[in-house]
Amino acid sequence: MFKLANNTGLMSEKQLKKDALDYHSSGRKGKIEVVPTKPYSSQRDLSLAYSPGVAEPCLAINKDQDNVYKYTAKGNLVAVISNGTAVLGLGDIGAEASKPVMEGKGLLFKIFADIDVFDIEINETNIDKFIDTVKAISPTFGGINLEDIKAPEAFKIEERLKKELDIPVMHDDQHGTAIISSAALLNALEIANKKIEKVKVVVSGAGASAQSCVKLYLSLGVKKENIFMFDSKGLIHSKRKDLDENKKLFVQKSQDISLEKAFVNADVFLGLSKGGIVQPHMIKSMAKNPIVFALANPNPEIEYDLALDTRDDVIMATGRSDHPNQVNNVLGFPYIFRGALDVRATKINEEMKLAAVNAIAKLAKEPVPDEVNEAYDAKIISFGRTQIIPKPLDPRLIYWVAPAVAKAAIESGVAKEPIKDWKKYELELMQRLGLDNKFIRNLTSKAKISPKKVVFAEADHYKILKAAAMAFEEGIAIPILLGKKHKIQKIIDEYNLDLSNCEIIDPRNESELKHREIFAEILHKKRKRRGLTFYEAKKLMRERNYFAAAMVETGMADVMISGLTRSYKDSIRPALRVIGVEKGLNKIAGMYILISKDGPMFFADTTVNIDPTVEEIVDITILVARTVKQYKINPKIAMLSYSNFGSNVGPDAIKMREATKILHEKHPGLVVDGELQANFAVNNELINDFFPFSLLSDQSANTLIFPNLSAGNIAYKLVKEMGDREAIGPVLLGMKKPVHVLQIGSSVREILNMITLGVVDVQNRK
Repeated sequence: MFKLANNTGLMSEKQLKKDALDYHSSGRKGKIEVVPTKPYSSQRDLSLAYSPGVAEPCLAINKDQDNVYKYTAKGNLVAVISNGTAVLGLGDIGAEASKPVMEGKGLLFKIFADIDVFDIEINETNIDKFIDTVKAISPTFGGINLEDIKAPEAFKIEERLKKELDIPVMHDDQHGTAIISSAALLNALEIANKKIEKVKVVVSGAGASAQSCVKLYLSLGVKKENIFMFDSKGLIHSKRKDLDENKKLFVQKSQDISLEKAFVNADVFLGLSKGGIVQPHMIKSMAKNPIVFALANPNPEIEYDLALDTRDDVIMATGRSDHPNQVNNVLGFPYIFRGALDVRATKINEEMKLAAVNAIAKLAKEPVPDEVNEAYDAKIISFGRTQIIPKPLDPRLIYWVAPAVAKAAIESGVAKEPIKDWKKYELELMQRLGLDNKFIRNLTSKAKISPKKVVFAEADHYKILKAAAMAFEEGIAIPILLGKKHKIQKIIDEYNLDLSNCEIIDPRNESELKHREIFAEILHKKRKRRGLTFYEAKKLMRERNYFAAAMVETGMADVMISGLTRSYKDSIRPALRVIGVEKGLNKIAGMYILISKDGPMFFADTTVNIDPTVEEIVDITILVARTVKQYKINPKIAMLSYSNFGSNVGPDAIKMREATKILHEKHPGLVVDGELQANFAVNNELINDFFPFSLLSDQSANTLIFPNLSAGNIAYKLVKEMGDREAIGPVLLGMKKPVHVLQIGSSVREILNMITLGVVDVQNRK
């Protein structure tokens, strides 16, 4: 499974439980849904989808069963199946209780590899009946992922289903960790300058995952006599009488020894047992350049920092996301199934697993793209002791691992539909997912690396406090809460929010008199020639928006968030007076980011300038383009109007036409064109047919500049609501220091997105 530890240690167990239940129950229940892929709006559509049109594909499939892959979703549909007998660390909790986990696995399949999933929970523990049930429903699916089934039943179930079905079957709990840790092992051995056939391996744990790891290590070249595997009763050795058939494969013929003694001169430790069982002196007794994979989750067999403090030559991996070298199954299973499905493999065999191992290992050695460095706030991530496997957010995984698996399926003779054009296939994989939630995930990952102090001017509101608590728990931000302490504390207590370590400041309290004096001096100095007296400045500093802006101006906070309960102009005015705009700018602008499967779309100006002039439109465009580039995205800008390249006359059309002309003259490096109607801007085929001369003819716009506030505001709200797209914004552009103003009534999710973006804004400026 894809498991993330509670890395920050900031969220109480009670709060975690509540948030988890809220997450699963809010809005549409659960985590996945079925979405139609064909038109269904007309009577003709419905007659084709069902009766009488559906009879034709039925007859075609009856004539040739392989046509089921042509006319149905089978080829991209995986069943995630469990009986709930070994769910995460919860044990045998039953089929229905396992459903949230299976839905979660389905979500991961979709977001990482664009594979559709039906989760199937089978209320059956008898092996034969379970297998019969899976076989009976197998015609529905292109592949089967077995999940959370206890050993040894899991071994028998997978083994029989692989023999008796002609579609890929994999028990990820067994093979996922094996594949990822094997890739890590190959690279760690290379760094340690050790030969795989000579290394001594100590294994703590003998469950399904540990056994699968060792089997794969043997396939890679580790010698059986060099493997010392321990279960809860000690070393698995030849004199023990309590071993099942699976464990007998790993017996050590030497005399019985303790785990501590096995560590002496060991080259590799693999832990898949429980936290804290390995002590520093055991690591010290290992051979030079020891390789330690402490994969118990959330608490590893030995803590990462403790292991590194014990020996500076250790090469360490864990199952946690807050340390380098996270052994995470999501690096493997989505792409293994992707490759298997794309060639209609009849099984996932050893050759395919080894191909995944080698592809993952090789990818770790490649130069890392800027977007991955950005996501982890690293200048350069490169192959070495802290990069023996790729990062989970590396977008290249799908087009490295899936083709490798597909090729292995073809070469080993289990592929029914071989790929002939590999370059075309790689391009299809790149385009399959788009950039939808990757944009937000990458922003979040980057924000986590270096969280910033975020001051909330409206901290006496539940939504603000909830979003602040989420940001705090995720390690995105360090909240500073402004308002009356008793009121804020009451909300925190009422909703059991974990903000216990966060500073609460009441700007009106006498304890803040000194700060108000300092802040008032700053404001008075800036506004004294605009009629503001020092007395009035002190009075204004009792207001939270002024106080918050002054905290950012003086460095007491890094970014300010406000606007949930006040009008946009009332929230922005204090920041403009206290902080001001960037040097050299006369205008600020508001931008919305709308997330679609094709990637983020940037809308501006949507919140600030009512009817900008030609020159102001040019300034807004430059400001937006600069910001988009900071997100490592190349802006492709359309200057929108009701006219296409002079087809109509009128003030807005002329304004956008003239602005485009200035941009072409003064900023020739920008991809910008107009004036354009919106449908031409976002429809590549349409603009290519009618206006092939346009700079946007071979690429759809991702940045839309509107002629006035009315058009921009209406457009983003319609797209957001009718398109059911996630929105981030409004992003305030042009301020001297980071200030972001929410729309009235923003959701907790929208506030959290704004916090994340605000933190990244600070990072980008620095």
